Amino acid sequence: MIEAELLERAAVISGKKVPTDKWIDVIDPSNALPFARVARCGADQIAEAVEAARQAYETIWRFTNAADRSRVCRRIAEGLRAERSELAHLETLDTGKPISQSLVDIDVAARYFEFYGSAVEGLSGDAILPERDLLAFTLREPYGVCGHIIPWNYPLQVAARTVAPALATGNCCVLKPAEDAPMTSLRLAGIAIEAGLPAGVLNVVPGYGEEAGAALTAHPGVDRLAFTGSREIGEVVMTAAARNIVPVTLELGGKSPHIVLPDFDAERAVPLIVESITEHAGQNCSAGSRLLVHRSVHSELLSALTEAFRSLHIGPGATDPDMGPLISAKQRDRVLGYLAEGRRDCVVSVGGGVPRGAEYADGFYVEPTILDQVTPAHTVFNEEIFGPVLCVSVFDSIEEGVELAEQTTYGLAAGVWTSDVTTAHWLAQRLRAGQIFVNNYSAAGGVELPFGGYKRSGIGIEKGLEALREYTRCKTVAMHTRAHA
Repeated sequence: MIEAELLERAAVISGKKVPTDKWIDVIDPSNALPFARVARCGADQIAEAVEAARQAYETIWRFTNAADRSRVCRRIAEGLRAERSELAHLETLDTGKPISQSLVDIDVAARYFEFYGSAVEGLSGDAILPERDLLAFTLREPYGVCGHIIPWNYPLQVAARTVAPALATGNCCVLKPAEDAPMTSLRLAGIAIEAGLPAGVLNVVPGYGEEAGAALTAHPGVDRLAFTGSREIGEVVMTAAARNIVPVTLELGGKSPHIVLPDFDAERAVPLIVESITEHAGQNCSAGSRLLVHRSVHSELLSALTEAFRSLHIGPGATDPDMGPLISAKQRDRVLGYLAEGRRDCVVSVGGGVPRGAEYADGFYVEPTILDQVTPAHTVFNEEIFGPVLCVSVFDSIEEGVELAEQTTYGLAAGVWTSDVTTAHWLAQRLRAGQIFVNNYSAAGGVELPFGGYKRSGIGIEKGLEALREYTRCKTVAMHTRAHA
């Protein structure tokens, strides 16, 4: 591909495309070739975007009533659905994921705008009657300008997850997409404008994290921050937020366990366990990456999972395989580094390296892998690999299973597999994680289901009605009501 064929996408600030002389190449993970380039923005463009958001907030959006904001959000949902195929194609080029998964991502992104567009009309404060002659009530008000920094694994879906509730509640947004996968976020800006969102309410500014991302987190004009990504960068974002005394939502990944008890339903569990770690090649913060299985069913389950992994088809996302490539050479090499440790310390049941064949030579492919006999002493038990690697450990009692589940610093999600409802309730209460799935597992969760991490998986809540409260301040008004003579 020659440079003249590359798609070019500029930042969108105050409803306009901003000229630039600096660019970032966007790579197709299936063949390592650039297919587009986007603006490489820095502190100047971030400052311009924050000012545009402030102007739109102070003059238009904070005075727009909930019903009108609702209508705009629902029109954005309609716009996303109208471009479903084109957006999914872009998402697959950007991320490498199978096209069927990208289509689901577009549907979910549209649902976020639809859900929050509808739900915000029911958001209200509370009336309080503390004593005679005093009426008190609360108001829910937007923060103002919100900064959003999103990852490359589910770019449009996560953009919608964080931006939709912010817009619905009356905030204005500056969105910084990941440099590896910025294309659908930039198109989202255009769709929002076409849906009637006033200029400046949503600004999309691509760039590198250390340039555009750092400038956004440090900008004193930002009233609230949301970040999804690695724990290391989350600490940097939180530190910057602390300097400006602004609240922050952090979703920082996980090492989520499945706990499989002897009375599990194998027919239901096996395909969902496989999907939970191979969807988007395991590049999912709530991926079910640890399998904690009772010793009595270990051999049975391991055999079934190994067979299922061997049958998976790997290939370019556009061909809709079971699993596509990883996002980049850097991420592939990171996963292969963990696999080298795993081969040394554990037992490889299937996979363990790069798939063979000329068709895999140029892309960023890694085999779906099962590592058995993994213990808490092993690096792969404790650290987020962010690849298609399932780590298997055994336990002899339910208490030991919980202890293994809790032996990491993460707490994002967990799966429980048992036919005993009492045991399921007990485990759901004992496990310290933001989402517990019983006899099911959904790495994507659900738009309506509140989502947030325990321990070092993050702070704050996204998804569900809770997200609307996250993007509003609570103001109390107390009014003396005794009539004067």
